[in-house]
Amino acid sequence: MMKLVRIYIYIITVALLLGGCSVSKFIPEGQYLLDEVHISSDNKEIKSSEMYSYVRQKPNSKWFSLVKLPMYIYCASGKDSTKWINKILRKMGDAPRIYDADVAEETRLQILGAVQNKGYLGAQVSLEERTKKNKLDTYYKISSGRPYVVSSMKYNIEDYVIRGLLMKDSVSSNLKEGMVFNVNVLEDERNRITQYLLNRGFYRFNKDYITFHADTVGGTYQIDLTMNIALSDRTEGNLVPLHRQYKIRSVNYLMDMDNVPAVTSALSSDTVRYDGINILYDKELFLRPGVISSHNRIVPGKLYSNRDVMATYSSLSRLGILKYSNIRFAEHVENDSAYLDAFVSLSRNKNKMLSFQIEGTNSAGDLGAAASVTYTHRNLFKGSETFNIKVRGAYEAVTGLEGYANNNYTEYGVESSLEFPEFMFPFLKSDFKKSVNANSQVSAKYNWQIRPEFERTLASAAWSYRWNSRKRASHRLDVLDINYIYMPYRSNTFIEYLNYMDEINPLLRYSYEDLFIVRLGYTYTYNSAGVSTQQTAKKSSYSIRFNIEESGNLIYGFSKLIHKRPSDGESFRMGNISFAQYVKADLDYAKNIMIDERNSLVFHIGTGIAVPYGNSKSLPFEKLYFSGGANSVRGWSVRSLGPGRYGGAAGSLDYVNHTGDIKLDLNVEYRTHLFWKLNGAAFIDAGNVWTLKRRYSDSTGQFAFNRFYKEIAVSYGLGVRFDLDFLIIRFDGGMKAINPMGKGKYRFPVIIPDFSRDFAFHFAVGYPF
Repeated sequence: MMKLVRIYIYIITVALLLGGCSVSKFIPEGQYLLDEVHISSDNKEIKSSEMYSYVRQKPNSKWFSLVKLPMYIYCASGKDSTKWINKILRKMGDAPRIYDADVAEETRLQILGAVQNKGYLGAQVSLEERTKKNKLDTYYKISSGRPYVVSSMKYNIEDYVIRGLLMKDSVSSNLKEGMVFNVNVLEDERNRITQYLLNRGFYRFNKDYITFHADTVGGTYQIDLTMNIALSDRTEGNLVPLHRQYKIRSVNYLMDMDNVPAVTSALSSDTVRYDGINILYDKELFLRPGVISSHNRIVPGKLYSNRDVMATYSSLSRLGILKYSNIRFAEHVENDSAYLDAFVSLSRNKNKMLSFQIEGTNSAGDLGAAASVTYTHRNLFKGSETFNIKVRGAYEAVTGLEGYANNNYTEYGVESSLEFPEFMFPFLKSDFKKSVNANSQVSAKYNWQIRPEFERTLASAAWSYRWNSRKRASHRLDVLDINYIYMPYRSNTFIEYLNYMDEINPLLRYSYEDLFIVRLGYTYTYNSAGVSTQQTAKKSSYSIRFNIEESGNLIYGFSKLIHKRPSDGESFRMGNISFAQYVKADLDYAKNIMIDERNSLVFHIGTGIAVPYGNSKSLPFEKLYFSGGANSVRGWSVRSLGPGRYGGAAGSLDYVNHTGDIKLDLNVEYRTHLFWKLNGAAFIDAGNVWTLKRRYSDSTGQFAFNRFYKEIAVSYGLGVRFDLDFLIIRFDGGMKAINPMGKGKYRFPVIIPDFSRDFAFHFAVGYPF
C-alpha cells in the first residue's frame, strides 16, 4: 500500500512539473490563459458569490481549490493527438482555457442584467483585464447605485372570477408597495398565481397571460407597477371569452390499455365502477378496486386541481406492480360549463422475480464467501403488496483464535417481509390514509451462526410504518420489534475467556447470554436537498436524523404486577429468559456548503446516548455504540477505538470490548471533482465512545466531563469516490493524528507517523454523512 501511494505521489509530481513547463505550448501566440475571474460589489445586498453563475468563461478547475492539476495533466501530453498516451492524458485532463474577450463582454452584460433585475436600474459593471506573461485575470466591478422602489401597485384583471380569487388571496402576494423593484420577485409572483389558478379549475391557464407594466416617475427612483392578466384567446366570433373554470366530470382508470375512449359512453363491458371512478380492463383486473381508489386523488365533481394530479402521480409511483402511469384529460363544454374527463393509464410491471447474489467477505483478514437467493412477488393479494423471502448462507475461514484449530465460521439465515403501500391500521379514516404516503411492513428473520467459540441463534419479528410528511422529510415508526437471542453452545475456551474477562469487564458476559429484546422506536429524517448519501448534492444543504427507542418497559410493568421481586434476585424473566430494558437516543446533523460547482465543504456531528436500567445491567451487544470504520473516525478500523483511552487486549475477540453507551463523532470533509466520474476528498475526523458505568478495574473508558475531551481521537486522510449518479463507491484511507490510547509521544502519531501502525483503509458504498 505504501509503495502504491508513493507511486501516485511520484506521478502527480511529474505531471505538475511537466505540465507546468508545457502549458505555454497550448497557448496561441498573442493570446492568454484565463487564470482567475474576480467579481466585487460596492453593495452588500448584491453578493458577488451569486454573480459567478453568470460567468460565461471560467478558468480551469482546481483540485481542492488549490492546484489546477487537471490542466497540468492535459498539458503533459504531446501535440500528436493520435498517440494513445496523449489521448489518455487529454481525456483525464482539462484543456487550458484561452481568454475570449467577446465572451468576457457577454459576461459583463449578463452580470449587469442580473443586477438591474434586482432593482438597480442605474447600475454599472466595469471589466478590467490584468496580464502577467501569458496569463490574464479579469476583474468585474459592480457599482449598483440607488435601487428603484415600487411606489404604487395596480391590477388590471378583466376576468371577474380570477380577480375575485386573487383579491381574496392578496395576503399571499409577493408584491407590496414600498418593495424594491425586483424582476425575480415579479417572476415568482407569475409562477405563484399560475399554480394558484391551476389548483382552482383553470386547466388552460399559463403564466404567459400575466404581464407587468412599469412606469418610472421622472427624476425619482420610484416606479408605478401594474399587473395585467389578459383574457383568454379570441374565438372564431372575435369575442374575448373569460378563462374557463373546469370541473372533473369522470375519472377512468385504464388497466394495461393504451387506447383512451373518446367519451365515457364508449366504456367496454369489462368495466368496474367503484367509489365514483370507472375502472376499465381488457383481460384481468390486476389491482383491487379499493386499492386504486385509495391512491386516486382526482375526484369527480370537484374543480380541476394540478395539485391533485401531481398527488395522484406520487401515490401511484409507490405501487411496485406498476411500470408507469400516465394521466390525460379530455375537454367537454356544455352551454357555459366546462368539464374534464380524466383517463389514467396504468401499465403493469412483472409480478415475480428471482435473484441470486454472491459476495466475498474479509473480516480482519479472514476470507470468506456468501450466497443468497431472493424471491419477490410485487402483487401478492392484488394490492401491490411486496412479498420478499431471502435465503442466505455464508462461510469464512477463521484463523488466529487461540485454543482452536481448523475451525471455521458458517452462517445460515432466512428472512421474509411483506410490505403494504398504505397505513395498515384499524379505525383509520380513508382521508387520513390519503393525506400521507405511507408504507406498512411486517417482517420475520431467523439467523444461525456457528463459530468455533460459540453458536448463536437470532430470531426476530417486526411491525413498522414509514411515511413522508413533506417532500424532504420522512418518518419511521417501529411499533413492535421482537428479537430473541439464544446461545445453545459456548466452548470451554470461550467460557474461560468470559471468566477471565469478568475481572476486566464484568458486563461482557451479559452480551453472550440468552436474551429477549422487545423494542419500539421512532426515526425522523430531513434533507433540505432531498437526496440521500447514495447521491451527490448539487447545492448547499443540510440534513438531520433523530432516532429514539426504548425496550422492555411494558414487559417490566407486567412482571412487577405479577412478582414484586425477580425470582433470581437479579432480573425479571420472560419464559425463563432475561429481557433487555433500556432507552437510546441518537442525533446526526450534516451541513454541505457548496463553494462552487466542483468543490464543497461538509461538516458533520453525530452523537448518541443509551441508558440501560431496571432489568438490564448493560445494553445488548447489538445496541452498543462503536467507533472507527468507514463512517466514523477513519484512522481506525471498525470496532477498534475506545471506549475512552482503553488500549485493548490481545486476541481476536477484543472487538467486544471496544464498545460504549455514549458516542461522539465530529467530521469535516472537503470534496472536489477530479475528472470523469471520479471525485476526491480530504477529511479530518474526531470522536470516541465511552461507557456510563465503570466497566474495567479502573475508570478507563468511563465518561467524565472533566476529561472526556482529552480522550477524543483525531485522524486525517484522503478519499476517492466513483460517482455513478445513483450510487457512490467510496475508498478512504485514514491516518491517526491523536491517539488517546497511546502514551507519551505515541499519543500524537501526527508528529511521528508510522504507516504500518497508523493507517486504516476503508471501502464503502455512499457518502459517510
